[in-house]
Amino acid sequence: MPSYTTSYTKETTLRVAKRYRNAKRAYLLVNPLQAKHMPVSPTEALTMMRTLGAGLRQEFPGARLVLGFAETATALGAAVASRLGPDCAFLTTTREAGEGPGWVRFLEEHSHAAEQKLWGGDLDALLQETDTVLFVDDEISTGKTLRNMVAQLTRRWPALGEKTLVAASLLNRVTPEQEEALADAGITCRCLVRLPQEDHTAQVADWTVTEAPPAVPQNLSFRQETLPGEGLLDPRKTLRIGAYDRSCQAVAEVMLSRALGPVETLGKTLVLGTEECMYPALILGEKLERLGAEVCCHATTRSPIGLCDAPGYPIRSGWKLPSFYEEERTTYVYNLREYDTVIVVSDTKKTDLRAIQALASVLTCKHLIYTQGEGYVWKLSKG
Repeated sequence: MPSYTTSYTKETTLRVAKRYRNAKRAYLLVNPLQAKHMPVSPTEALTMMRTLGAGLRQEFPGARLVLGFAETATALGAAVASRLGPDCAFLTTTREAGEGPGWVRFLEEHSHAAEQKLWGGDLDALLQETDTVLFVDDEISTGKTLRNMVAQLTRRWPALGEKTLVAASLLNRVTPEQEEALADAGITCRCLVRLPQEDHTAQVADWTVTEAPPAVPQNLSFRQETLPGEGLLDPRKTLRIGAYDRSCQAVAEVMLSRALGPVETLGKTLVLGTEECMYPALILGEKLERLGAEVCCHATTRSPIGLCDAPGYPIRSGWKLPSFYEEERTTYVYNLREYDTVIVVSDTKKTDLRAIQALASVLTCKHLIYTQGEGYVWKLSKG
């Protein structure tokens, strides 16, 4: 299996953490450059993602359909699609609510939240536009989830079986036998970094980890503003990547002009995405960084990861939060630092502030700004 020749290596893209009480898989592969669990420069994160996209564009120029996997690879899928041209169709799988005949359900069996959904309402038309379908994930371990998904989709949309199918990832550690099984299913693998076969279960066995403690929502008073514009588009249903990029850029521009004030006043800044909403946060963070701000990005997550202070362990602190999307769902944020300004970028349609009040209670910052996809902004000065 070819991997694209780059400066990225196992040492720069892989850390191993221990899942908290997960009987299905004890470990979690953490990419420190991906802006999910660990804070990183948004430019660094997007450069890595676009590097994979550039390699795929060169090898598969006829690809006009990209499917990104939730929740960790939503931004990666968008960044890959953006390298293929503005007319490339893009959508992500999701764990959010979606009912009706257009949705296809499948299982990611080792995951903490195993059920995912894919919007298939446009697949007939989209498959007529492309000779290649790119399935984009942050890492491919066995390929079993993808093989099952492709088999399920092909039964419903036989035209998929006539296309070049590519499993594209930042990291790939399938065995030769697993790669052969993918090839037998008509799936070709491409990656940024090919990982050696290692026993990660044994690697994490001796680590003693603790659960992230709960953040307790405080009744904090936020000042609300309504911003102009149409807000963020939703990649959980098919859209053109050019339109999604313009949507993210437009929200970033409005935030800069109406909500944030001069960049030089922001100080050390965190731009935090929420669960599946990662790409808009990275686009805003990249724009701030280009203007001279000191910025880190990462995101909240549904992954329960154990905390540990052992040397080299990647997840050293964290908090359990209520979800921005669903009242009874538990989510997490890891490796928070001290910042002057924190900007939370979400595409939730909820206006319940419980999640942001919980997050505010564990942040060390002077200013907290929370924006929703539909154009609402809440501000809190923490002093």
